Amino acid sequence: MHAKSPPSADVMTAGQPPGGWRAERGEPSLSEVFGSVRVAAGASFWRKLVAFLGPGYLVAVGYMDPGNWATSLAGGSRYGYALLSVALMSNVMAILLQALCARLGVGAGRDLAQACRDAYPRWVAWPLWLFAEIAIAATDLAEIIGTAIGLNLLFGVPLAIGVLLTAADVFLILALQALGFRWVEALVVALLAVIAACFSIQIAMAHPDWGGVLRGFVPTPALVADRDMLYLALGILGATVMPHNLYLHSGLVQTRAYEADDAGRRQAIRLSTIDSTIALCFALTINASILILAAATFHSTGRYDVAELDRAHAFLAPLLGSSLAPTLFGIALICCGLNSTVTATLAGQVVMEGFIAIKLAPWLRRLVTRSIAIVPAALVTIWSGDKGAGQLLILSQVILSLQLPFAIVPLVWITASRAKMGRFVAPRWLTAATAVIAALIIALNIKLVVDFAVG
Repeated sequence: MHAKSPPSADVMTAGQPPGGWRAERGEPSLSEVFGSVRVAAGASFWRKLVAFLGPGYLVAVGYMDPGNWATSLAGGSRYGYALLSVALMSNVMAILLQALCARLGVGAGRDLAQACRDAYPRWVAWPLWLFAEIAIAATDLAEIIGTAIGLNLLFGVPLAIGVLLTAADVFLILALQALGFRWVEALVVALLAVIAACFSIQIAMAHPDWGGVLRGFVPTPALVADRDMLYLALGILGATVMPHNLYLHSGLVQTRAYEADDAGRRQAIRLSTIDSTIALCFALTINASILILAAATFHSTGRYDVAELDRAHAFLAPLLGSSLAPTLFGIALICCGLNSTVTATLAGQVVMEGFIAIKLAPWLRRLVTRSIAIVPAALVTIWSGDKGAGQLLILSQVILSLQLPFAIVPLVWITASRAKMGRFVAPRWLTAATAVIAALIIALNIKLVVDFAVG
């Protein structure tokens, strides 16, 4: 099978109007895997689609990380199936936003970090970089705590020790990247399959009220009127539409060696969008399963305050009548933590290289990012134990939600600019829809802050 060579940076930016960017595009982020996945030029549509499948699943991992578990468990145990509507709306938002990311990465040949660096003056770009790093640290914090809790539940490893052990996952990432990027994608998909199997068995044991499940997908005014429900809804939103995923996806689509002419790039945008849409629909089933499990087991039995992962693990066996359920829960949790580790590492690399053009060795970048998150995680777990860790998980997701506008607004603005995107400018309907999403998220964040400020 004949495969074309990866498109060069010059070819990838061919056709862009001069003066659309403040600076020329430099070396691509993730340069070690740029254009490394071959796409046969004469292959059928379906064979090309198979070649493009992968980045969407790495993005989908961020929509079902351990922080998502904590918010979904809290929402399901307290409000039953009512917050399923938030999971659904968040997923629709994510599909539209990730479609913009694919368009930016392929159409402009830049990831979102590079686009911000080349579109804005430094006094704007540098704060955006800082906010992106805060979002990645919050993501890493959730992964550290989630993985540590999983190790504690399955093997009895103390939380503080588990937090420190998570620093060793850097070697897993390095080993996989040395084998090739397809191996990274294969690991992610395999772990996702394990997670799906674990939750399928638990849902079958829980016997949820399927009528209540269907009604839960219909939004209720209480989502805005109830401050506590809004807090959890924003947590679910922050755990679903994650800032670092917008940077990550716009970089990952460039791992494919697609045809560099206009027709090839249009097809690459289409295939990348299909890939992310399929993967995010899969992520919705996992997110909904967590919330349904919490509603069917905890809310239905009067346990309205289950937010800690270890408490959920302890309650599952007596409520479902099987010792297998908590084991499956722990296995899925560790798989989520490992998967999220992969995506946070790559996202951190894209953000740092894209914004400030600093290249660090992957192991060094990973250890720096991990250290920023390990310190607060270790202090909280030592000081307040399991309960504090669970509260920190939910707080990390709300922090992510508050960071969202600083990634979404530049993404929508840049992809709507014909001067920057040329013939690949986003359709007006997509720009309008994502602009509404950005406005909604900003409005909800302002309401949350005001509500808590006034007590």
